Amino acid sequence: MSVAPLAGLRVLEFSHTIMGPCAGLVLADLGADVVKVEPAPAGDHTRRLPGFAAGFFATFNRNKRSIALDLKRPEGRHAAHRLAAEADLVLENYGPGTMERLGCGWEDLRAVNPRLVYLALKGFLAGPYEQRPALDEVVQFQSGLAYMTGPPGRPLRAGASIIDILGAVFGVTAALAALRERDRSGEGQRVCSALFESAVFLMGSHMAGLAATGEPPPPMPARRGAWGIYDAFETGEGGQLFVGVTSDQQWARFTEAFGLPDLAADARLATNAQRAQERSWLVPVLSDVFRRFDQAEVARRCEAAGISWAPVGRPADLFEDPHLLAGGGLLQTAISALGGGAMFGLPALPLEFGEARQRAGLSRQPPRLGEHNGEVLAEAGFAAGEITALAAAGVLAEASA
Repeated sequence: MSVAPLAGLRVLEFSHTIMGPCAGLVLADLGADVVKVEPAPAGDHTRRLPGFAAGFFATFNRNKRSIALDLKRPEGRHAAHRLAAEADLVLENYGPGTMERLGCGWEDLRAVNPRLVYLALKGFLAGPYEQRPALDEVVQFQSGLAYMTGPPGRPLRAGASIIDILGAVFGVTAALAALRERDRSGEGQRVCSALFESAVFLMGSHMAGLAATGEPPPPMPARRGAWGIYDAFETGEGGQLFVGVTSDQQWARFTEAFGLPDLAADARLATNAQRAQERSWLVPVLSDVFRRFDQAEVARRCEAAGISWAPVGRPADLFEDPHLLAGGGLLQTAISALGGGAMFGLPALPLEFGEARQRAGLSRQPPRLGEHNGEVLAEAGFAAGEITALAAAGVLAEASA
């Protein structure tokens, strides 16, 4: 079983920040030849972002090749069209109308390659909002996700760019479906996924719950829990664990593991529904129980009881997580923002293939700007003299660190 099922698929990626690069990453990790077409002379602005965004480029651009083209120049557009003529898939996540102004929109590229699948990753699908610019955080607020995440009156974005990533995965799903359709029809098509609709999809269960009960769902910190024990608890010596007891069988094992016969025998706690009704006093009692033990002992007892539990982790913990290290879940990746080729383990795709449970790996480090100008253009039929002339004219950006 191959861990590169998309080998032979040729992809041109016109993208920046997270949504587009993440879609390209998924395709590249699965074996597609993804050529990242960056704007000359500066390249993807994500290469230069400061602060918490300094790792964006390294995270979402492994396993790709880079070519830097000035699409504002006729020669650059012509080069892009020649590349698109040989591609299976083009993906882009620029603002509404940008690719069209650059002469590389769907209508422009389908004229040179009728079999092309064109994936547009946008803020909104068709409708009154479709010309608006959008950001992950914007649609988290617009869709109700931020309202559901923060405590009442304090909407809060999620702690990761989950809508950018979800929109990218939905986009890849659409692109692969369109490629499958092309196998039957011989024709390409434009497909699109969007941030707002991806965020709305996450709200579906809350919408259905409102429809079913007539009760607006409260923000998650104020929700009426479905389970009696489903909380983060402090342990002795300042530890913190999340513990979930979600069935009556788990409750029996939990009370035995922690030596709580009185609670096990309490008729008020016999079922999960009853325990959920008694949370006002039950959770404080259990909080006192957990504080008697250090974090390692609480974890040991939860594991012995076969219930769901987890330490309250932080991103730094993941570099040394034994499960990730044992299962190939981290790929040693060069972090360009650090200079000098410093390497850190970054997450692999969360997928396994075959009976051997193989993981998609890393074959190329995130590319330098324009690193593959010559080889990509040569593969598209450009003569050496043409490539030299494009570089001399500034249509191609020189490869740089």
